[in-house]
Amino acid sequence: MRLEPITWDRLAELLADRLAGLEPADGGAWLRVAFDGAPAARPGDLAERVGEALRVRGRPSLVVGAEGFLRPASLRLEHGRRDAESYYGGWLDTGALWREVFGPLDPGGSGRVLPDLWDPATDRATRSPYVQLPAGGVLLLHGPLLLRHWFPFDLTVHVLLSPAALRRRTPETDHWTLSAFERYESETDPAASADVLVRADDPRHPAWRG
Repeated sequence: MRLEPITWDRLAELLADRLAGLEPADGGAWLRVAFDGAPAARPGDLAERVGEALRVRGRPSLVVGAEGFLRPASLRLEHGRRDAESYYGGWLDTGALWREVFGPLDPGGSGRVLPDLWDPATDRATRSPYVQLPAGGVLLLHGPLLLRHWFPFDLTVHVLLSPAALRRRTPETDHWTLSAFERYESETDPAASADVLVRADDPRHPAWRG
């Protein structure tokens, strides 16, 4: 796997430039981009940087975190608070993401996106207002295990950590999730399937290909 050293700022600029020349695969009016990675890899940080780089270019964007679309605790914790199988396949409310995020960005859609639905800390609805993403805008969705779903992304970015770095940077209280990421690597191989790969074992010195 040949990767080139880069800075986060430079990476965001290059990704924004790439998006500026990219057309939606479905012929619609909005681009949809995945920033996939374990929480320890902080894919949301890169999504925010790209969003800012797009803003400077006059391109509207909306950063959405998948953690705002988790299922209620009664469902996602049905088999216990540390069930890796549930974390892998049952925590994310994919139906809500299709309905509130991807559906409005389909060809002919309204562009009216709900940025989050559920607060996992309070286990209550967030009651956030809808956001109007103008035609030509870019959805920047970040979160873990995104590439195992059939979401209609136009560009996919995977922020990779080696198993050792993932264990080191994941809080010990969350080590029970590590087996889910091992399974994800085995079944989905996000490093190979993503359009852009970013290695972030040392967060000060990322490297990439894409």
